[in-house]
Amino acid sequence: MSDLNQCTFTGRLGADPEIRRSQEGKPIANLRLAVSDTWRDRNSGERKEKTEWISVTIFSEGLCKISEQYLRKGSKVLIQGSWKTRKWTDQSGNDRYSTECVLQGFDAKLQMLDPPDGNTGGSQRSNDSYGQQPDDYDDNSDIPF
Repeated sequence: MSDLNQCTFTGRLGADPEIRRSQEGKPIANLRLAVSDTWRDRNSGERKEKTEWISVTIFSEGLCKISEQYLRKGSKVLIQGSWKTRKWTDQSGNDRYSTECVLQGFDAKLQMLDPPDGNTGGSQRSNDSYGQQPDDYDDNSDIPF
């Protein structure tokens, strides 16, 4: 029996998706997702809130296209992927580590949670394009709808 590496987050984008290309020309999307927790302080009864920032990297070509076309700062999304830590070297030669939610493969999920009229969050999309696949979308394993 193996352990399951799966993470699910619901939150709002802190910035527009950043799309870049690998050396092979495949798109890679980076998102910063704000997830908040609210509670009432037991002593004062005051409402408290804490926001955590989750780094998300999308390697799935279909989900990168969806991110680029439909997501904007403030968009509310649900993401599901794997929790991964990678090691890299900074400009000074020091080893650095980054932990992020990675969306890759058939089990990756990206779901837009804003209503079709786009009145909440930063998503700007028209009613006729919400929930439809782009014309050149051919990777059925990553359909987020």
